[in-house]
Amino acid sequence: MKKLLSYKYCFVAAFIALAACNTATVDEYSGWSVYHGSKEGIHYSGLTAIDTNNVKQLQVAWMYSTGDADTLRHSQMQCNPIVVDSMLYVTSPKLKLIALHAGSGRMLWSFDPDSSNRNSADYHFILNNNRGVTYWSDGKNDKRILYVAGAHLYCINALTGKPVNEFGIAGRIDLHEGLGRDVKDLFITATSPGIIYKDLFILGSRVDEGPAAAPGHIRAFDVRSGKQQWIFHTIPQPGEAGYESWEDPEAWQHIGGANSWSGLTMDEKRGILFAPTGSASFDFYGGKRKGANLYANCLLALDAATGKRKWHFQFIHHDLWDWDTPTPPVLVTINKGGKQTDAVAQTTKHGMVYIFDRETGKPVYPITEIPVDTTNALAEEKIWPTQPIPALPKPFVRQAFSEKEINPYLADTTIARIKKELRGYRYGKMFLAPGTNAAIQLPGLDGGAEWGGPAYDPQTGVLYINANEMAWLMSLKATAVTIPKKENNEQAGQRLYLQNCMACHGADKKGSGNFPSLMGVAERYNQTELYDLINNGRRMMPAFKQLAEAEKKAIAAYLGKEAKMKQAVFVAPPKPLDTYQQLPYTLTGYYKYLANGEPVLSPPWGTVTAINLNTGDHIWKTPLGEDAALKARGLPATGVENYGGPVVTAGGLLFIAAAKDGKLRAFNKHNGKLLWEYLLPAPGFATPAVYNFNGRQYLVIACGGGKLNTRSSDQYLAFALPAEK
Repeated sequence: MKKLLSYKYCFVAAFIALAACNTATVDEYSGWSVYHGSKEGIHYSGLTAIDTNNVKQLQVAWMYSTGDADTLRHSQMQCNPIVVDSMLYVTSPKLKLIALHAGSGRMLWSFDPDSSNRNSADYHFILNNNRGVTYWSDGKNDKRILYVAGAHLYCINALTGKPVNEFGIAGRIDLHEGLGRDVKDLFITATSPGIIYKDLFILGSRVDEGPAAAPGHIRAFDVRSGKQQWIFHTIPQPGEAGYESWEDPEAWQHIGGANSWSGLTMDEKRGILFAPTGSASFDFYGGKRKGANLYANCLLALDAATGKRKWHFQFIHHDLWDWDTPTPPVLVTINKGGKQTDAVAQTTKHGMVYIFDRETGKPVYPITEIPVDTTNALAEEKIWPTQPIPALPKPFVRQAFSEKEINPYLADTTIARIKKELRGYRYGKMFLAPGTNAAIQLPGLDGGAEWGGPAYDPQTGVLYINANEMAWLMSLKATAVTIPKKENNEQAGQRLYLQNCMACHGADKKGSGNFPSLMGVAERYNQTELYDLINNGRRMMPAFKQLAEAEKKAIAAYLGKEAKMKQAVFVAPPKPLDTYQQLPYTLTGYYKYLANGEPVLSPPWGTVTAINLNTGDHIWKTPLGEDAALKARGLPATGVENYGGPVVTAGGLLFIAAAKDGKLRAFNKHNGKLLWEYLLPAPGFATPAVYNFNGRQYLVIACGGGKLNTRSSDQYLAFALPAEK
């Protein structure tokens, strides 16, 4: 009990001193026309009408349902809305683009990408998540919304909802094109919105994380015509800086990933684009990609006009833990030793905050390369011997599991069983390399910091980070098997399932992490439908275009129930061996370390931390969310898993709706005290938006749910103080 309460502490006086140091004005942040509130990515609103004194009076001002309730089983809604003039732009679970009246929530128009994708090969990708859209105007009558649905970038008239025909081909661009490699059969989309620099639209991507992955190159398009203007190769090609960080000189032609999936920020005055990147594929085995693997797991500072690299920093060398950079960085100003430094701060999955001078890339606080465990039991793997650790700020989550961290609220018999179980696991420090013997990874595969990103108060210099604290079990399995001279479809399908599907759905087909169970799938889909799923993909599942028809049909036979199809002789397709895709090891599944469905790690399992970036000190930390079962037992808030991000306001508030328990909360930003909460129709796994319309301040949030086995919804809720009569 004392341990839980100790996570919340504060120093209110520190904020009084901080407010005098930072000079941002309220007027600079009075709107929300850009993803996360501004191109600085700080989630900050300068509006003050809603404050610590009246926040308890908040009520629902309007509610809007997108009409996509029939697709909720297949998708989620994570959009951070933007507001331009009187129009609020959102996306639906089915990725419709919708314009609402900002004051009433009344629909003004809707664009459905299905109408232009029904016959396209990537149709099933339409159900990928969308976290926001981008607005551009020429300052006159040309007003556009750019966003991605499936593998296409769309340009839509912001006033009418009609495609802008002069952009690309009839208002859209196929993202498979222009990457310098043939990736037509590979998965590519973008879940986070692009960003505008003058007349350029700059965009990252989301790609597959398995061996058959497209490269994650960053591109800029002419916002009027859609013509590609520049490309930055996140996997360097011969003659480019960083190429030498890959031991295999041909890696750039075969290895994918290193993609900027989490979003971009911009120093518009300096013309610097800041782009964080993810890990190179395959996530957990690096024997096919020896070397440091630039520019995977990096923060890139690029010339926004040309795409030329100004500087970079790599957070994880040769990543083996899927600790890709999960969120856009935030642009901050550090007051240190009487000197102001315009800086960029990056939070990470493994619980760190790294801060750099924006222009030079020089660390604001020292960063040291520390030796890590290079013990390795995997063939051809070559673990990088050091990893960079900042001196300040200190980590905002726990980073190693120990026996002392076992959940004290579990039954005594369960705790005793876990202690015996631990003898067979590897644990106790970060950077334990994946192996066939399970390791306890903390932070887990979901972080740490989440894709919603932190909020930053430019008036006080304080950064607010919501985070997960959940231990995961990670192990790899050898994929090499002896193939008999004669196989039937069921035997071949099982072999191919273990090589291509086990990482997500588990060897037992029960699912893992956020990936669904396939138990009983044969009752829900016939043989043709199963093949269609494997061939085309759906939502997070990529299409397996790298497999031959016979192989996809064999997997469908293994999963299905048609005996004749199962017993049919499998005829192996004649095809050249792709040594980059034939991995000797694959992940056994995305498994949290649970006992009887409860976390083995002691709480808190979700937190919010306030950090003074001027000093690197933690100011306060509090659990985020409540476990209903433990609350019923009279226990204090333990925190729960969370996604999305917070918003901080000049009115003294920190709003966040990211928690699994489904509540929208308002905290006092100075001390972390909970001031108000509201139970949403479904958890708001998204970042809220704050805006003013006709003199009234609103807070709007997407209530999508769906993750972590929570209820789903297709509703947006807007909150405001009671209207004056």
